[in-house]
Amino acid sequence: MTRGRIPLILLALALAAALAYGFMPRAVPVDTVAVSRGDLAVTLEEEGKTRVRERYRVSAPVSGYVRRIDLKAGDPVQAGQALAVLEPSRSDALDPRSRAQAQARISAAQAALRGAREQAAAATAGADLAAQELARAQALSDREFVSRATVDQARTAQERAQAARNAAEQAVNVARYDLEAARALLHRAGAGTASDPTARVTVTAPVTGRVLAIHHESEGAVPAGQPLLDVGNPDSLEVVVDVLSTGAVKLAPGTRIHLDRWGGEGRLEGRVRVVEPAGFTKISALGVEEQRVRVIVDIVSPQADWARLGDGYRVEAAFVIWEGRDVLIAPTSALFRHGEGWAVFVVDDGRARLTPVRVGQRNGLQFQALEGLAEGQTVITHPDDKVGEGIKVRSRSGA
Repeated sequence: MTRGRIPLILLALALAAALAYGFMPRAVPVDTVAVSRGDLAVTLEEEGKTRVRERYRVSAPVSGYVRRIDLKAGDPVQAGQALAVLEPSRSDALDPRSRAQAQARISAAQAALRGAREQAAAATAGADLAAQELARAQALSDREFVSRATVDQARTAQERAQAARNAAEQAVNVARYDLEAARALLHRAGAGTASDPTARVTVTAPVTGRVLAIHHESEGAVPAGQPLLDVGNPDSLEVVVDVLSTGAVKLAPGTRIHLDRWGGEGRLEGRVRVVEPAGFTKISALGVEEQRVRVIVDIVSPQADWARLGDGYRVEAAFVIWEGRDVLIAPTSALFRHGEGWAVFVVDDGRARLTPVRVGQRNGLQFQALEGLAEGQTVITHPDDKVGEGIKVRSRSGA
């Protein structure tokens, strides 16, 4: 009878063991990372584009008929090299009457210049006399022959005479510029026919560089101020980044910047040169109005590293707002709100322990732990609702 019960007893014990094992709390699998020391950088990331630092837009100085421009984008040019030739317009703008009017303007400008010089000479004499009067009044005042009021009046007269002298000299400059303008107009209007070489206007390159863009290639009539082509030195590049105004207040001249995903190998380094004082409204890709501020960045990496960059190329800019060396860092994904502060779950002897921490600087991936953590501790990243105080956990990585 007893022997018949032994299998039943064993079966009951096995079922009880299976039920106990089934209801035993299992260790929750979690992802863990060890707290360590290292360098931490907080960055502000935006898209930017390159542009030539000194870009010159060459325009037609006068209305006329421009010949076809044979240059192409990328062609080298030297300062003073002829870029385009303008001929007189096929109109009555350069007829004899206009020529006579231009000559009359030159005569009037010459007379105005002579008159301004005479007035300047008179103002100079008056200023010299006022200076002498001031010197005499000062000498008499030192001997107490005249009052201080007399010296002040003399000084005021001298300053007034000096101001009149300066104004007269500026009037001479204005008259001289008017004369030069009148002569230039007569020179350009002299021939009156397209076949006369003296009637042509040659547009020259302002600097040595390359042609960046051609705005008017074919021959044809152009008004004064019509853009013809852009010239600049593509080796002198800068980066323009439109930053949200809330981020621009954290930037200053000299702020470090990393340039990534520019098409070449490695990372380029830069420095903020100017944070423009005025913002502007920009519509984002989602249709949201944003206040942006334009930030100008100098590339400080060797020019050989970014020689293939050109004008208007896209880059990704990361402004370094804060940097820390040898700080205690942990993953930001381990943080969660606890009361009015932050906390993490630390793995201690196979169990999760809720640990309040004081957070310093942080970026999208890591944060600076000021209090609550120690180097070498293991924290749980991305804790879910299965993780709680005292819960058994096991690392998926086997750590």
